[in-house]
Amino acid sequence: MKDKIMNRWSTYEPFHVPFQGYKVADIVITSHALARWAERIDPGEGGIEHICAFLWDRLKLDKISPYYPNEKDVFLIDDDLVMVAEFLELKEETDIAGNPLHKMIVVTFLGRISQDIQLRDLKAYYSWLRHSRRMTLVKHGRKHK
Repeated sequence: MKDKIMNRWSTYEPFHVPFQGYKVADIVITSHALARWAERIDPGEGGIEHICAFLWDRLKLDKISPYYPNEKDVFLIDDDLVMVAEFLELKEETDIAGNPLHKMIVVTFLGRISQDIQLRDLKAYYSWLRHSRRMTLVKHGRKHK
């Protein structure tokens, strides 16, 4: 998705978008994130091109923020959509000043807070998830004995 040509002749979109101290020059969507988008976000509008265009737009408009103030990998898009992403430096790619550029790897989309109220407190949500999985394992363990 980088270096996309604009409609006007001989002009290009910015090479990178500054975000949380990173200079995002590329977006990578994992297969898990693609599946979660189709399941939880927008079953009709999927595909890597659509998701990347959506994320670039939100990055440029500064509509992505950390879920918690010091959070490094969980983000809110439009104060509703919860996304997990990590950042890696692009090898041998720098901006004009020689600073490293980054790629944003979208690990998964957890869902929309407006549709799943449990996403309002991720720490409690993950605690509940671990507990329910542990109880399921314990229950299945009893059946096998």
